[in-house]
Amino acid sequence: MAKPHLTEQQTYAGDSAVHVSVDRLLQLRHIGSGVQLHARKRTQSSIDGDLATRFRGRGMEFAEVRPYHAGDDIRNIDWRVTARTQKTHTKLFQEERERPVFIVVDQRASMFFGTQSVFKSVYAAELAACIGWGAMANNDRIGALIFGDNDQKDLRPKRGKHAMLAFLHQLQVFNNALNSPICTQATHSITQQLEDISRIAKPGSAIYVISDFHDFNVADPTNAAQRALRHLSKHTDVNLFMVYDPFEMNLPRHRAITLSDGEHRLDLNATNRQTAQQYHMQFNNHLEQVRTSARQSGASFRELDITTHLERALNDLFLLSGRKRSSK
Repeated sequence: MAKPHLTEQQTYAGDSAVHVSVDRLLQLRHIGSGVQLHARKRTQSSIDGDLATRFRGRGMEFAEVRPYHAGDDIRNIDWRVTARTQKTHTKLFQEERERPVFIVVDQRASMFFGTQSVFKSVYAAELAACIGWGAMANNDRIGALIFGDNDQKDLRPKRGKHAMLAFLHQLQVFNNALNSPICTQATHSITQQLEDISRIAKPGSAIYVISDFHDFNVADPTNAAQRALRHLSKHTDVNLFMVYDPFEMNLPRHRAITLSDGEHRLDLNATNRQTAQQYHMQFNNHLEQVRTSARQSGASFRELDITTHLERALNDLFLLSGRKRSSK
């Protein structure tokens, strides 16, 4: 497959638009470490989903003891300190901030595609790395589930740079294994990954799923995908990031296109308005189906054009501390 044509929207040197490297993912620390995962931005429209973190299933942790004041909950009286000081003291609590962060990254064949600036698989890996750096900066435990068409790697949540480096290494391994957008014998589906992470993640975990969701099949009579998403969202904070290439949304105008998988060839007349409209409608219908499923399940959802500069995308999704808002 031809390498994507580079544009001003995003600059990648050499093969970095096709495959990631640990060195590149390490360089993203200066951007990702400013990502405040606990301070999500709300979208301007409710149709985009509510990106305010809900901290589902979170507990309260002890903060301090102070003298009892009239109106304090008597259930929080610290009887040991009260007995020792002979003055009534009460315990103060605050919302528990530390939580596991799970990053689910799709590195299947369908992600090995890009027409302008970068492949979806690379963009997903870099976005995942930035989220990981943000989690590390917040001292959260970092866990991951990275999956290809027939393989997956489960990294249990751990805190610190060693956990982050293990995550980056696996991102490189799975990403560099991709060499074609076509897979004839795929065994892993997005539904299976949602089910797997549901078994692994503890209540209150923050889940970030980065995929093109091409096989999120709403038309499935068993409704397996939405049932898996709904189950996962009951006790965790689920965030779906759907990455796509502009070509998948709209055909280039005013020219004929030839598509090939290496064996078969398809000539597509993009100059035909009806063909172009049907093509766009098919993509948009699937997008809306995934968005609706997320909203009904209580998960947040955002679609991401992979030609959008990564730092700008992070600005749109999260609050970035200590950095000026990107104008790119």
